[in-house]
Amino acid sequence: MSGNESEPRLAAASVLAAEADASDLTAAAVEVIPPAILAQSLSQYMRAWTARVRGGDAGVLPVAFALVAVVVVFTIVSKNHVFLSAGNLVNLFDQSAVFIVLAIGEGFVLLLGEIDLSIGYVAAIGGIVAAQLVQPNTNWPWWAAVIAALVVCGAIGGLQGLIITRLRMPAFIVTLAGYLIWFGVMIYMLGAAGGVGITSTLWAGQVGLYGIVYSYLDPVIGWIGLIVVVGVLGTIMWRRDSGRRRSGLVAPPMGLTMAKIAMVAVAGIALVAICNVDRGSYLPIVGVPWVVPLVLVVLGAWTILLERMQFGRHVYAVGGNAEAARRAGINVSRVRMLGFVLCSMTAGIAGVIYCSTLGGMTTNINGGQLVLYAVAAAVIGGTSLFGGRGRAIHGLLGGLVIGAIYNGLYLLGMEIQWQLIVTGLVLLAAVSVDSLSRK
Repeated sequence: MSGNESEPRLAAASVLAAEADASDLTAAAVEVIPPAILAQSLSQYMRAWTARVRGGDAGVLPVAFALVAVVVVFTIVSKNHVFLSAGNLVNLFDQSAVFIVLAIGEGFVLLLGEIDLSIGYVAAIGGIVAAQLVQPNTNWPWWAAVIAALVVCGAIGGLQGLIITRLRMPAFIVTLAGYLIWFGVMIYMLGAAGGVGITSTLWAGQVGLYGIVYSYLDPVIGWIGLIVVVGVLGTIMWRRDSGRRRSGLVAPPMGLTMAKIAMVAVAGIALVAICNVDRGSYLPIVGVPWVVPLVLVVLGAWTILLERMQFGRHVYAVGGNAEAARRAGINVSRVRMLGFVLCSMTAGIAGVIYCSTLGGMTTNINGGQLVLYAVAAAVIGGTSLFGGRGRAIHGLLGGLVIGAIYNGLYLLGMEIQWQLIVTGLVLLAAVSVDSLSRK
């Protein structure tokens, strides 16, 4: 065969090989495109979503099934089926608030592929700072005390993040050291008394701090607030998606947008209706606890930060592949340090809620258990331990699971060891689902 005859054949073979490669790349790309991009109707979206679930991307399904299973089991075994009573469900919301906020905070560093073992005692320091500033000798307004607590916690996170990024030390070691250091600082701050208390009377700052958990919205205000929140969220979601359609950009089907708005409305109606049931034994207690909108504000703010802002995209990029993010021009060290700052600030919010729940802070605070619950709640909710995958709402779902286990076992009069065993088994199952889905 001459050289002239071989050249056309080689060219044809090259074209066929290129076409085959292009076909393979297209197939690979289709597998990772979200259903909302491919679907033109709600039915098409559901089919594409089902295919993703079968392919291993289960999303929030595992934690949703876990939450339903926990509720069903404890409803059956609790005495007089008290688990689903209005009073107990409101208690469950209050108890879960600390776990939820800690899990959302821990989610920032988990998304980066890191871990923060110190947030249990960082949260305790935040609660102590707030409680001490509303004492009679200082008499700060409760809101100023809360801001100061968040600033202190953010500074702690910034210090740890600076050590991790500048000295290139493992986050596990730095935050483990922080766990011990802030534990000691907590004991030092509480002094010989071993605690600091707040009351629901006399001092305005203490009343405000105590009322985060034990003050309630008027029932009418609760319904009005629900209408406003659903209306604002629904309008934003509808205008955003319809605007993208008019501009010829990719947008989820209209049916999906309407379904999301309906789900938010139904969940909100159920929450307000439960909280507006009189659950007092001697005096009437009705209304949504202030801690519920506080948790929802934290959830909404961090969801916007992670999913709608550039910093959030950088967090996912660094967690997915730090070297690729660096090559793309992202300041990896800055993103990591800010992730630890936000983690610790969010822990400070959890510490303030915990202080309100307990009516003060003591040296009996088990920060080690709190950090374990934070990691467990985030992972159970769907945040990956390997980085790059997770959402703020995963902390909410995982925190509710932890809170439901805690509440249900308490109703059964079971000791703490069973709570730890059950939580550990649920965590193991969640991590197993995450690992298997990645395979």
